[in-house]
Amino acid sequence: MTRRILMAVLALMIAVPLAAQSSDGLQLRVDRSTDANDPDDVPEVTVADVGSGFQINTGPAVTGWDSSNTASGTYTLSGRFTLIQPSGHVNYYGLVYGAGDMEGSGQNYLYFLIGQNGTYIVKHRAGNETTHDIQGRTAHSAIRTPDANGRSVNDLEVRVGADATQFVVNGTVVFTAPKTGMAARTDGIWGVRVNHVIPGVLVENLRVSN
Repeated sequence: MTRRILMAVLALMIAVPLAAQSSDGLQLRVDRSTDANDPDDVPEVTVADVGSGFQINTGPAVTGWDSSNTASGTYTLSGRFTLIQPSGHVNYYGLVYGAGDMEGSGQNYLYFLIGQNGTYIVKHRAGNETTHDIQGRTAHSAIRTPDANGRSVNDLEVRVGADATQFVVNGTVVFTAPKTGMAARTDGIWGVRVNHVIPGVLVENLRVSN
């Protein structure tokens, strides 16, 4: 079943029917591009159940979560992300964690994303407009880039420990951040983020373990 989010409601949080392996219960918050030089290419986001997972196609950038999916203390958030087709320029997709107030103006979360060029970012979002780099765009050989057919498959993990968080791609720790400052708040909702104009990202095996 495919669900569409129309341009008329881009500024709002939209609830659509994420358990860990399907789009049932998924809530979406869409971020419309305000950059005239980098506009959203189509006016909607689509979410569809595919096999054992769900596929997100953007349009505008989107954050997806199920409010019943929360984690605290020490835990590992993981998921497999298959890029079906790269966008015309580098955009990012991956895991969201430590999230709160996702439906309001005080949205607050951390995110670990990879790009089609083999780079990753770790960022903190505070409110509707402000983001902070915890680790800026960084290349790493562990990240698989698209093959001749435009596809790539990457397993991502966020391993939250007592004093530090490890960020893992395909079993390799690519970055470790101490749990201080903006990286300190790791308790909260978890989910996914797919930045804009990506023709398709398949999310599978999305789960938290202790």
